[in-house]
This record gives sequence, structure tokens and C-alpha cells, in this order.
Amino acid sequence: MTVFYMDESGFTGADLLQKLQPFQGASALCISPEDARYLIRQHFPKLKARELKFSSLIKRDTNLKPLYELQQDILANFPCVICVADKRFILILLFVTHAVEPWYHARGENLLRDGRHFLMASMAYFAGPALLGNDFELILRRFQQAMREKTDAAILALTDTIRSVKWTVFSELLGPLATGSPECIGEILDKGTTTDASYIILNALISRTELMAAGEYRVEHDRSKNLLQYNHHLSRFINCDQPAEFKLTAHASVSYPLKLTEVSQVDSLDSPGVQLCDVLVGGCIRAMHEQIRDGKTGFYSPARLYEDHHFIGFRAESDFTSDNVFRKGGQNAEYVDFISKILSDN
Repeated sequence: MTVFYMDESGFTGADLLQKLQPFQGASALCISPEDARYLIRQHFPKLKARELKFSSLIKRDTNLKPLYELQQDILANFPCVICVADKRFILILLFVTHAVEPWYHARGENLLRDGRHFLMASMAYFAGPALLGNDFELILRRFQQAMREKTDAAILALTDTIRSVKWTVFSELLGPLATGSPECIGEILDKGTTTDASYIILNALISRTELMAAGEYRVEHDRSKNLLQYNHHLSRFINCDQPAEFKLTAHASVSYPLKLTEVSQVDSLDSPGVQLCDVLVGGCIRAMHEQIRDGKTGFYSPARLYEDHHFIGFRAESDFTSDNVFRKGGQNAEYVDFISKILSDN
């Protein structure tokens, strides 16, 4: 059976505002253990460590070229995909989903249609700090705290913070909670809602592995605490046998039941495939850091190598018109309802 290996980087649980790790990502790669071992030996013939680890290798400038060439080999010759998210953008997207959308839904408006919640999140990403300064960051922290604690006290701290600022300058985003919307408060208090970004990233990866796989396949990922949530979600997706198909964007769709039939955890020390996934996602996140720091793509940046099918990014878009075209016709509301049923039934 075909195997896709997976690994992640940048996981901080429900805390999406960590300054030192602003990005979270994961990668999936279809490769045989023999090919994976060959690539590692080919590009790092003098490797003495028991495990190929991007965070260790990148510390030496002499490893920049072989790391780049290793990723070049993988991207050119094996089915793979990397998904990286700006965690602050994801938190704002979740704010729109749980603290804004229920208010619109109760009034007969579908904010998820055509991915309009993504457009609002992108607008808030740029406009929030411009209109409210540091107060916008405090609102996000209060929201994150309320989503984690699920208490009336945390809700009160959130709504009081919003009411204490000039929320009317951004009423379409902050109005529902400023006016005490019971629909939004109920959504935040719901034990099934969270600010863990792992589901969003994993769902994006699976939509792509489903396209790459010709038939049934299984997923093997690292046996780490960070990936337990990935394992949990995958197991639930596999158990869904209800036929359904959803268009998510111009380039992404997903059908159930999945071709994915098994998921298992392995020790990365014994899995060269998982080690290569670590290199893919680690390299991508570093490339995004470099782009922000230097304002350009580095000479050995893997971003130079990516084609459209290699990369999925969750980040704020300033070109609202193009993003609207990209998400036009997306069945996000229907898919959210479908996934909510999967998660509640299993």
C-alpha cells in the first residue's frame, strides 16, 4: 500500500501568538524507505547523527547547499506538499469563524460562502493594528484565553476589552461581541471549539494527498506529543464512510470516504521518510522567516523551487480581488457542517 509520511514544525498548541514561532506547518511525502535512505546518503554522506534533523543541520553554513539540493531532489521527483500557516492570521480567521460568523448566520447571512470569512480575516490582519494599535493584539489574546478557558469570567474579560476601545471603527468585526451576541458567546464557550491550528493545516494536507494518491494509502507520522492531535483528527476522518464532495477553493476539493485507510505513529529515528518531511517543512518555515527579515528570497531558499502544487499557505492576502476569485464557489459552510458531524459522531 502507498505510504505518505508526515511531520510538523512550529506547533504551540492553542497559543497562536508566540513571538518566537509565528509559523506552523506540516509536510507530506510519498517515497519508499529505500529512496529516502539513498537521498540522505547522497546529500549527507558524512552524517554521523542518528537522525537527519533540519534544525541541527541549518546551524552550519556548509549545510545550506546540500539541504537546498536535497529539497530540490525531493520536490522534483516525489509527490509531496508543504502547508505553512501564519499563526496570527489563523487566530484572526478563528475569531471571524467563532466570534463573528454566528451573529451573521443568525440573521440569515452566510459569511462562509465564497470564503468571505478569509477575506474578512485578511482585512482584519492589516486594518486591526492600523485602527486600534496594540489594543487589537490585546483583543486577540483575550479571545484566545476565552477559547481556552471556556468560562464566563474569560468571556467578560474579552467583551470588556472590546467595549473599552473604539470598536465602532471596525464594527463588522467587533460589533457582535461588543453588543453581547449570545450566538458568538455560545460558540466560544462550546467545548468543541479551539484555537489549535492543527486541524486547519492537516485538512489542507489531506485534500492534496487525496489528489496525489491513485488508490488507498496510509499515513505514517512521528511519534511525538505535537502530532497526537494530527493522529486524532486523521483517525476520525478515516472512520467517515458517508459519501460527500466539497469544493473549497479554485484549486482544492475533497471527497469522502477518503482514500486514506490507515494512520500510524512511528519513531522518526527509524523512518527516513519522516526525516525528509522534517527537512521539507523546516526549510519552508525558514524561507518564510528569511523573506520577512530580508525582504527577498535567499540564494539557497527552497521557495525558489516550489511550484503551485508543492505549497499551501494560510496568510493574509492584500489583493482582495484575486483572493475572492480564488475562493469563489467554495462550499465552506457545507464542509464545516459535515466535519462538525464527523467529529461529534466519532
